[in-house]
Amino acid sequence: MNSLSWNDFEKVDMRVGTLIEVNDFPKARNPSYILTVDFGEELGIKKTSAQITVLYNKEELIGKQVIAVVNFPKKQIANFMSECLVLGVVNDKEVCLISPESNSKNGLRIL
Repeated sequence: MNSLSWNDFEKVDMRVGTLIEVNDFPKARNPSYILTVDFGEELGIKKTSAQITVLYNKEELIGKQVIAVVNFPKKQIANFMSECLVLGVVNDKEVCLISPESNSKNGLRIL
């Protein structure tokens, strides 16, 4: 494992956001959803894709708060441009989303 300096870590901008829309992503290589995340006034709305279909259905995700890295460059996935990276715990094909323990204001930074 490579070491990470504190300065490197400070460059990663992780924020709290709320899932406001979830759609199927049929063109993805692996089963995925397209997520629309509200990060509050400062950052606004961002979209991403996530391979979270094993543990979650679309309906239960609406309103769920998540943690995401918001300062990666946009990345093309199939015919879609991802604008952030939602974080999760990966166990083979199961991905469990990381979320705050209690409701938090959208856009707050994770340290």
